Amino acid sequence: MLGSCWKSYVGLAALAALGVAALSGPAVAQGYPNRPITLIVPFAAGGPSDTLGRLIADHLGRTLGQQIIVENVGGAGGTLGSERAAKSAADGYTLFTHHSGLPASAALYANLRYDPRAAFEPLGLVNTGPMVLLSKKALETANAKELFAWLKAQGDKATIGFAGVGSNSYICSTLLQQLIGVKLAMVPYRGTGPAMNDLVGGQIDVLCDQATTAVPQIQAGTVKAYAVTSAERLDSIKDVPSAREAGLPDFSVTIWNGLYAPKGVPNEVVDKVNAAIGKMLTDNVILDRFAATGTRPFAPDMRPPPAHAKFLAGEFMRFEAMFKAVGVKPTEAK
Repeated sequence: MLGSCWKSYVGLAALAALGVAALSGPAVAQGYPNRPITLIVPFAAGGPSDTLGRLIADHLGRTLGQQIIVENVGGAGGTLGSERAAKSAADGYTLFTHHSGLPASAALYANLRYDPRAAFEPLGLVNTGPMVLLSKKALETANAKELFAWLKAQGDKATIGFAGVGSNSYICSTLLQQLIGVKLAMVPYRGTGPAMNDLVGGQIDVLCDQATTAVPQIQAGTVKAYAVTSAERLDSIKDVPSAREAGLPDFSVTIWNGLYAPKGVPNEVVDKVNAAIGKMLTDNVILDRFAATGTRPFAPDMRPPPAHAKFLAGEFMRFEAMFKAVGVKPTEAK
């Protein structure tokens, strides 16, 4: 009799526990966020990823009703920050912004301590735009044709900055060298923010940077611009020719940015953050900021997490094929 009663008690307790668990999951998600959120930016402060990250943090923080703190974890082409994000708790309180360097990293690094294909939950695509080929102001080249001739003549005496293997600046620099048939001295930085500072200061010769941070420097007259890596000119820097006009029609590098969380984050959190992204991308202030720096938001049908995931899978395949075609072999992250 006692055994029967004990079994009944255990069964009721188990059912009660299941009921509490079923209620507590959605309740926790519905209360999200109830404390500050960290947004990891995998590049140094002052660069294009940092600029966008702080824009996202400010707008999403106001929409979600919680402060979003930007944490810059630069180095190794964004892989140090990516690893930090991948190993964070999947509770929605660590978010992560990255660009097309995320899928590129899978083809460029042989010893990553996380799987870039499986470590993250896509939350939504944000914006896209081209790169701009720049030089220090003192360089005596008037146009792209003269710049390409100068680079070929200088060879590895000419310096080009980049933000680590796998970064957009690395991809752009690698493609440029392949197209004009030259090997330059590549100077690594923790982000293109510090690289841009050195370009402005004349410490390096050339830099291929995102329009987000290149456009303000071009408009300020602190650097020289030669080509936009897109089929069309940008309205914000109409005097800078497209790659085709500059004589390199295959010099096409389009960057894009997205928002992520560690894999396993609750679906309710994914939905809430994605809705906040959607609201941000209909804000005219944000759209004006994008336009002023040569980028544009993704179309509405590309913003949902499933569309982001599908797009990302295609990018992994695209970069693998691209680097294989130009003979770039995986290296070790440091």
